[in-house]
Amino acid sequence: MNIATTIDGTSARLSICGEIDFDTLPSLRAVVDTLPPQVTDLYWDLTRTPFMDVAGLHLLFTPTTSSGPERRATVTGLGKQPLSLLLMAADVNPSLFDLSRLLPDVPPTAR
Repeated sequence: MNIATTIDGTSARLSICGEIDFDTLPSLRAVVDTLPPQVTDLYWDLTRTPFMDVAGLHLLFTPTTSSGPERRATVTGLGKQPLSLLLMAADVNPSLFDLSRLLPDVPPTAR
């Protein structure tokens, strides 16, 4: 897994190349934990992420355990499988997996 991080003011873009699973979750969380405290918006670019299991849901919907600032997550570049997982999770529990904040580019009819 490769993670490229670009910080611009209060935003950080994290571009991931590789799968998101429980083996890679700790390194992804570590990257977020090392971001400066002024970063409040995370943009996860998953263009080069072909697969995501339930660890991806933990990453995107569960705050990190650090005492840092609360951060809003947005996802771009979703492939078919990661998008399918997010949509399935939202169908099962829409209040827990609120896609409206995570996927602003997905029209409501596609959710």
